[in-house]
Amino acid sequence: MSFSNTDTGDKPADPYKEANKTEPKLKEKIEDLVDFIESCKFGMMTTRIESTGLLVSRCMALAAKEGGGVDLLFHTNTESGKTDDLKSDPKINIAFLNSSGEWASVSGQADIITDRAVVRKYYSPTLKAWLGDLGDGTHDGGPEDPRIGVIKVSAKTATYAVAAKSMLGRGAEIAKGTITGSAPNVNKLRELSEDELTECK
Repeated sequence: MSFSNTDTGDKPADPYKEANKTEPKLKEKIEDLVDFIESCKFGMMTTRIESTGLLVSRCMALAAKEGGGVDLLFHTNTESGKTDDLKSDPKINIAFLNSSGEWASVSGQADIITDRAVVRKYYSPTLKAWLGDLGDGTHDGGPEDPRIGVIKVSAKTATYAVAAKSMLGRGAEIAKGTITGSAPNVNKLRELSEDELTECK
């Protein structure tokens, strides 16, 4: 099912997408996505609340990457709301944005990993600041603390836009578009399908 509010005939209804979407080789598409995510460090993790069906987003620090750089790993407190959300619905989205307006959206399936070998592999001492030491000898914020888990996001699709020109060049394109009505060519807008992401892992 799709939505449409008008008919533009033989002209593109979304001229921005028409002007900016690019299809380079898969290697370049993946590398540019991975580089952008790495540069952002923080992403917004969106899950679905079981009790209401509403969506909620939380800022999360990227802990590591696997699967050719497109499967994303995040530390989590296993007793938090996001793990409740993911137990009922493992579908997930991670969105990244920088101050220049470049962005990426990665959708996929989440797994909550509590295996201590995995937790130790990706453990960071800064986690202790977030979980604290409860003083019971078990919940101390260390790598053996059972509250510490890893959320692994196996990417299924991705869409992103990174700058195709300098800030000055983008400004000139937007100014030209404002005068002429033509869509500015300012970004490299790219989409990655599930098949493409599977191929790169």
